[in-house]
Amino acid sequence: MTPAAPSPAASVLLVRPGRDVPLEVYMIRRQKSMRFLGGFYAFPGGKVEVADAAMGAIARCRGIDAASAERAITAADGVPGIAFWIAAARELLEETGILVGQDEGGRPIDCQDPAVARRVDALRGAVMAPAAAFDDLLASEGWYLDLAALRYLSHFITPPSSPIRFSARFFLAPVPPGQAPRLYREEASEGIWITPAEGYRRFGRGEMPMAEPAYSGLAYLSEFESLETLWAAHVDGRHKIHGINDRLDAAGLRIPRRAPGAGAPP
Repeated sequence: MTPAAPSPAASVLLVRPGRDVPLEVYMIRRQKSMRFLGGFYAFPGGKVEVADAAMGAIARCRGIDAASAERAITAADGVPGIAFWIAAARELLEETGILVGQDEGGRPIDCQDPAVARRVDALRGAVMAPAAAFDDLLASEGWYLDLAALRYLSHFITPPSSPIRFSARFFLAPVPPGQAPRLYREEASEGIWITPAEGYRRFGRGEMPMAEPAYSGLAYLSEFESLETLWAAHVDGRHKIHGINDRLDAAGLRIPRRAPGAGAPP
């Protein structure tokens, strides 16, 4: 059987300093009814949409341009690199209510102002409807995506044995001042802040089911002593974690694949 083609996707590891710990990361638990990884703990994210690559969407971006994004993530299947950043920002808004954005003058969106917080809520609702294209909704508010708030981390591809596959890019993002993630139950049954080391321990004890991108991300984050050192380690914008298929490719290895019952691979 021919493996399913992986769809482009983007996810965000939302991080903050902990009170008595170096840092915490936000995770959601996917609704058990979902076809892909139902009941698993994961980072907020989803598919890259066609509109994420539109010129109008790119025009509403600041903090990284298309050429810089392309140096980090080469275009594939007609999807420009910057579309992954846009998808990550959109999915973060959809799944947590957090907007990484700024106004016309380059000032961060101030959600400590109740009126602004209500506008962000309304924006999320319109995106979910969808009432209009994401970039048109941003333009109507006079807002831009602040993509400097997202730093590229890793790339994982769902194994070929899965009937649903994604080629997912993962990004780091600190919580914007005055904002906090909220739980929306369209896709998630739980939302938690957890230290990376504790999350990894719970995964190892079988208490928190996760796929490779989630537990690998937790293991990686647990190596850092502060949010500042984590952020500084990603100034270069380079890929940091590789999924198992990427690691095998980098080593020049290939796993022969064949349909069940077929003869030995050549």
